[in-house]
Amino acid sequence: MTDSSDNPQDGYENPLITRYASAEMSRVWSAQKKHSIWRRLWVALAESQHELGLDISSEQVEALRGAIDDIDFDVADRYEHELRHDVMAHVHAYRDRCPQAGGIIHLGATSCYVTDNTDLILLAESLRLIRGRLVSVIDQLAKFAHEQRDLACLGFTHLQPAQPTTVGKRATLWCYDLVLDLEELEHRIESLRFRGVKGTTGTQATFLQLFDGDHEKVDALDKLVAKKMGFADRYAVTGQTYSRKIDAQVLATLSGIGQSAHKAGSDIRLLQNRKELEEPFGKKQIGSSAMAYKRNPMRSERMCALSRFAISLTANADQTMATQWMERTLDDSANRRLSLPQSFLAIDAVLILYRNIVDGMVVYPKVIEKHVAEELPFMATEEILMAGVQAGGDRQELHERIRVHSQEAGAQVKQHGKPNDLIERLRGDAAFAGIDLDDALDVSRYIGRAPEQVDAFIGDIVTPIRERYANDLDEASGGEVRV
Repeated sequence: MTDSSDNPQDGYENPLITRYASAEMSRVWSAQKKHSIWRRLWVALAESQHELGLDISSEQVEALRGAIDDIDFDVADRYEHELRHDVMAHVHAYRDRCPQAGGIIHLGATSCYVTDNTDLILLAESLRLIRGRLVSVIDQLAKFAHEQRDLACLGFTHLQPAQPTTVGKRATLWCYDLVLDLEELEHRIESLRFRGVKGTTGTQATFLQLFDGDHEKVDALDKLVAKKMGFADRYAVTGQTYSRKIDAQVLATLSGIGQSAHKAGSDIRLLQNRKELEEPFGKKQIGSSAMAYKRNPMRSERMCALSRFAISLTANADQTMATQWMERTLDDSANRRLSLPQSFLAIDAVLILYRNIVDGMVVYPKVIEKHVAEELPFMATEEILMAGVQAGGDRQELHERIRVHSQEAGAQVKQHGKPNDLIERLRGDAAFAGIDLDDALDVSRYIGRAPEQVDAFIGDIVTPIRERYANDLDEASGGEVRV
């Protein structure tokens, strides 16, 4: 019998890693990345304490610095099995690697010095990666909207045919949702701060003891470590942890992106059902194992599925924030190990899918025109009524004739499956003899300013985003849809 440790297929693998998200996002939340940051934080602390006069030598600091990425995870695992404490396990592993500096690692700190500050660094890096993907989708959606600015299609309210719009204008609705998400994302990145060097319950008492009651040096230590780790600002006060409200706000931002993607993905699935447009479909892609002819909207369906997953994780962060006791409680730890990385991995995958869908979207103008033609006679009746009045007809009498003809034409469509013959019925009615009914069926009369709104949206909203994130767009590949 093969031991499970010898067979990588004999254990659970997270599909966010193996199937959906990018290698870049996976690396951000990797063990190597996390624990290297822990060591960077320990170096920053020791170096700052040395600079502020504690009995720590520059040689000890350099020894620690030289081993930041040289982590023996097997040794750390053995220590954690014995100590039941992940931070102390890595302190011991670091000490074994740098024995000459072992006594000054983690001096005065609590576990959350490394865990919470690391999480904030990972949140910042992940938010920037998501921002690049989001801007890329906005850019591509705007290109699609521009290409389809004039193509008239049925609008829908209550999922019932309504006043026409254009394919391009509808795409701006999808795009604008993402623009609003970008604004929220930018705010989160801008407002994210450092926990800093706050001690066991946030009072800095241990550091005050280390510096013999010198408050100025304790404050200087806090500022110095934050600066070394790339942060200009720190949270004004903390308990043992930074406020878990930060996690709730970040996951809510990711949820917002998921909401926007789910709405667009649902629209695309409905429109593909109507054969008006299709997401990309691989040359050898199989839509159904049974029905060989099918072209299922697999990418849009997956985008919706992963979006719903990310949306669901916000409740975890909300409840965690609400149930923190006093200065901290440890029931936030295990679930944050899941909810934080998985939210980012899911939205990373969502945006890769979204970009891929928009890049390869196929539009079918003839089908769209056919659907418009089926409904346009009903929508044109108000204009036909006004033209009849201008030609000298009685408004109430014409209204009644249109009502009767519309009901009869609707019955032909609904009860007998026949084409909409309302215009033919009106042509045969002497009351409408002087009206140009063909002109009334010009769909461009009913799309309002949709094409001009597309132009204004791109010029006023998208162009500044493109200019602000030109480097991100130059570097963006959109990511790979692996399966």
